[in-house]
Amino acid sequence: MKKFILLLSSVAVFSFNAKSQANGYDIKINFKGCKDTMVYLVKYTFDQQYISDTCKKIKNGLIQFKGKKDLDRGVYTLVSEGKSIYFDFFINENQKFTINTEVGDVVNNLKVIGNKENEQFFSYIRYITNKNQDFGKMREQTKGKSKEDSTKFMNEKITQLNNDVKKYEADFMQKNKGTYVYDVLNLKTEKEPTTIPKASNGRPDSIYQYYYYKSHYFDDINFKDERIVRTPFFDDRIKKYFDNIILMHPDTVNLEIDKILAKCEEGNLVYNLLIGYFTYKYEQSKIMGFDKVFVHVADKYIISGRAKDVYSEETVKKIKERVDIMRKLLLDSKVEDLYMIDTTNGKTVRRMGFDTASSSKAITELYYKNLEKLTPMFKTLYSINAKYTVLIFWAEDCGHCQTEVPKLHESLKELKGSIDVKVYAVQTKDELLNEWKKFIVEKKLTDFIHVFDPIHLNNLKERFDIYSTPVIYILDRDKRIKAKRLGSEQVVDMLKTLEAIDKQTKSQPK
Repeated sequence: MKKFILLLSSVAVFSFNAKSQANGYDIKINFKGCKDTMVYLVKYTFDQQYISDTCKKIKNGLIQFKGKKDLDRGVYTLVSEGKSIYFDFFINENQKFTINTEVGDVVNNLKVIGNKENEQFFSYIRYITNKNQDFGKMREQTKGKSKEDSTKFMNEKITQLNNDVKKYEADFMQKNKGTYVYDVLNLKTEKEPTTIPKASNGRPDSIYQYYYYKSHYFDDINFKDERIVRTPFFDDRIKKYFDNIILMHPDTVNLEIDKILAKCEEGNLVYNLLIGYFTYKYEQSKIMGFDKVFVHVADKYIISGRAKDVYSEETVKKIKERVDIMRKLLLDSKVEDLYMIDTTNGKTVRRMGFDTASSSKAITELYYKNLEKLTPMFKTLYSINAKYTVLIFWAEDCGHCQTEVPKLHESLKELKGSIDVKVYAVQTKDELLNEWKKFIVEKKLTDFIHVFDPIHLNNLKERFDIYSTPVIYILDRDKRIKAKRLGSEQVVDMLKTLEAIDKQTKSQPK
């Protein structure tokens, strides 16, 4: 079961004001055999479920939901007090109707009075439910048969069963085209070619199948109709497309997002929900490089003002601040130089008074006062002369860092003499100078370039998006980002990959 929400206000990132009607709703459910307990009327909204009404007491199996304002059009579900789903049904223009069923065989006993769409829908789910039951009966029939006979029997029966279901669904969809029932079920219908050409090897052409499937994936889906988000299928359709169907490359994803949003009516529920979904998904993405998608969505739709109803002004401001940081850290971006102090000069700098300075003004005054002495002490990032620089931000008192940094040091030994790489290791807590130096010696990390920022010249958190440690980047000779947000165990493999790509590129004719 999908997660359903009791308190909408506590979890919703954004909200939408639906136009209310004066007719109201009155939905009666005669649920024979249902215990006298509480039930919920729950509305699907993209990948969440929200309680629209509550029947606090069932009387002799009668459940009633009644209100003065119309409910949002869409698919709803009847949910028990224990959060089990009984069945789904439609609420559309006609919001006064009666459903009859009974415990024991809820689906097959579903009948509706005064609502044609639900009649159609219930006939569909009865058929599918019965076919699923038939499958269970088939498995029972294999008992006592040999493995070979069972397999043959099941393959034949499953083929026949699938053909029956496909034919029924095709006929049902054709009969109900133009209705909301069709629109809902179309969201879960897979689009397959009727004929598949043969490839050169004589087998069905899988490339043709893929492109057909992709090009017809959103056929007959009306993105301007807000009701499609209030179904159990729309979110799965979107997620499957972006996670499994299209090429997993940020530029491709950006193009596909723009295509989808172009199908929507700007400012409606579908448009706003999708922008919210894409923003969250790619800002939180664990796939390297996909922060580019977040930047694209934020720039084109949120910061530009094309998604006014999605986020508050305050949230938009925070998104912009986040984008400004991430934009500079996209793959292939050239990072800004770092002016750091290495371990050998740490105590000297401290004696200048930077560690006890009580304000930014005092630090600034100390800096200019000691600038002549400080200048030769700087160990800058751009001074590193290597084909690759592993830039790592860590803190000595971070338990994870205490494990990962020595692990990184050990793994890099494998590349010695084969790949030109140096490590620029930035200690993020300048107050840990003594502990830090001791850790370096104990763990034999002396071949790393160890630096810190006691002068507070570098805004590391914002410039390099450091909200936890360790954070690892791989830079090329020009200090462009080639990889980021890696685990220590990934660094060596990534360096090997980058080196292989570089050699392949150089070997190709110009």
